[in-house]
Amino acid sequence: MKALQAAIDQPATPPVFQARRELSYGLLPLILGYHLRRTQVAIFRHFSGTVSTIEDLTPGLFGMLQVIAANPGLGQSRLAEAMEVDRSIIVKVVDQLEGRGLIIRWPSPNDKRRNCLRLTDQGRTALRRMESLVLRHEDEFTKVFSVDERKLLVDLLVRLYSGTEAASQGLDVEGALLRSERRRR
Repeated sequence: MKALQAAIDQPATPPVFQARRELSYGLLPLILGYHLRRTQVAIFRHFSGTVSTIEDLTPGLFGMLQVIAANPGLGQSRLAEAMEVDRSIIVKVVDQLEGRGLIIRWPSPNDKRRNCLRLTDQGRTALRRMESLVLRHEDEFTKVFSVDERKLLVDLLVRLYSGTEAASQGLDVEGALLRSERRRR
């Protein structure tokens, strides 16, 4: 009991970090989520250094522009659902994209409470430029994989987050990867 009291009364001294000793991550190296998060951080960092420095663009904004471009007249609420973000976030993003002259919004002719979105001519031109940068970024980041390995990784990830095959989601993963490979050549 005296030893415990003495330990409590003694001023706490923080442990000294030994720079030469490798840091242990415990169970983390066995956890899929840990590796997915590290990969996300790495790919966002690479995106920031390759795409964002040229186009002032985040991966999220690029994704939203892609969805708007592929679905002219898309409603803001539907965009929020597709991107899995809160509708209040979409309003800010739409304001930003509209302010940059990349998209326009207008009231739906069928429902005045709903806004429709589409790219402007300037937005289509900018998106083509952005797509080229993003594809180059993707190719650089995934250069450790063959085309087949990259396709397999994407297929596995799609199955993991959706619980279904990519085809049931309407995703043409193989076609997109083949187009990317052709651009690389």
